Amino acid sequence: MTAVEAVEKLKAGDVSPLELVEAAEARILDTDDAVNALPVRCFDRARAHAKSIMDNPPEEGSRSLHGLPIAIKDLTPVEGVRFTLGSPIFADQIAEQSDIMVKRLEEKGGIVVAKANTPEFGAGAQTFNEVLGTTTNPFDTRMTPGGSSGGSAAALAAGQVWLAQGSDLGGSLRIPASFTGVVGLRPSPGRCAHGPSPLPFGLGAVEGPMGRTVADVALMLDMMVGEHPVDPISLPAPAYSYLDKVKEPTAFGKVAYSPDLGQCPMDPEIAEICANAAKAFVNYTKGVEEDCFDLSEGDMIFQTLRAAQFAAAHAPKLESHRDLLKPDVIWNIEAGLALTADDIGRAQRAQGALYASVARFFETYDLLIAPTVMVPPFDHTIRSLSEVGGVKFDNYVAWLAMTYLLTNTSCPVISVPCGFTKSGLPVGLQIMAPPHREDLVLQAASAFEADHDYVKAVPVDPVVRAG
Repeated sequence: MTAVEAVEKLKAGDVSPLELVEAAEARILDTDDAVNALPVRCFDRARAHAKSIMDNPPEEGSRSLHGLPIAIKDLTPVEGVRFTLGSPIFADQIAEQSDIMVKRLEEKGGIVVAKANTPEFGAGAQTFNEVLGTTTNPFDTRMTPGGSSGGSAAALAAGQVWLAQGSDLGGSLRIPASFTGVVGLRPSPGRCAHGPSPLPFGLGAVEGPMGRTVADVALMLDMMVGEHPVDPISLPAPAYSYLDKVKEPTAFGKVAYSPDLGQCPMDPEIAEICANAAKAFVNYTKGVEEDCFDLSEGDMIFQTLRAAQFAAAHAPKLESHRDLLKPDVIWNIEAGLALTADDIGRAQRAQGALYASVARFFETYDLLIAPTVMVPPFDHTIRSLSEVGGVKFDNYVAWLAMTYLLTNTSCPVISVPCGFTKSGLPVGLQIMAPPHREDLVLQAASAFEADHDYVKAVPVDPVVRAG
């Protein structure tokens, strides 16, 4: 069942929260040895929550998940549950309180059954760490599911849970969604309140929903939105339901397609699959034109502001636990510490100019469409890609540029499945809309999804192949 179908069954009393918790537990135990998506489990806590919901069902007509099992990424605390952040520094840490986002999901009937694996502090888009090991791709366990929300994506693709939370700075919701054939939405900053956070005013990293269908993602987004005093940039909940919006027929104006955002080398097979997918948008728009705003300074913007944020968040750990940090994290912290005020000022000015150009762009187009990732899923033993199409990279995140260049805009972006490689690995397409218009990306993704059968590919029993 999809998450939407499961919630309807729960609401009608055709199935109980406890039955779904036990179903999720059985599936996790049956499949997770192959994929290592949900290594931190809290089944007893989940059963207690399920019984509480059964004893105190939500009021008639209230928007609720009605006891649906979900997974939370291990960068987010869940009270009483192991909270490693993928780091040896916190290998044995137990969260003393839940993030307000988790509290909101639980108050609305979500039942946390497990924590999803992530790279250390979410650094990089290949999900491995020294505490909980490597997560693999259910479509081929030799391959990576991407990251840093790789555990969440792999759990969804393997049918372990109905919904999963992720986070996204450089593409951590979108890349694993692309690599595992599921849907991941990067909302506008502030759309999904979270915290307490040591950097509450940051505009780069966001929390967001992941699911196997667009409607499932819309359902979870409905449960996550709304301002909260702990999060100073949080936005009010809209007057409408995102799930209702995806059910509405929508007519779009012109949309733009960019095969490479004007900056990125592309694997030829990915380029062909995504170009063919973009052509389908002529069926529900006034036309598709190849176009994009100028992203020539996008790499500088992202790398500078990300490094500054990394230093702000993790510099104390470099002083106290340098020997326990992976080399990529050390590099990122040191890159941030080496920045000058002029470096940061230049990046901020360039981002302001970029935002102005994006606003002008959306006066002509309703949407921007682009491939999610430069490449298909690759060997999970490779820590990061050093080159694509003959273009060599000088850092471990450069191969993520198709997603992080769009992060700079602060616009909502979704990755939706759009095809498969000749070897049977999933490929995703990004759809971006103007600021705060999550409804538009969901509607466009839903229209595309309805015309294709890629959604039927998941859940999949993990395909275990010898490396």
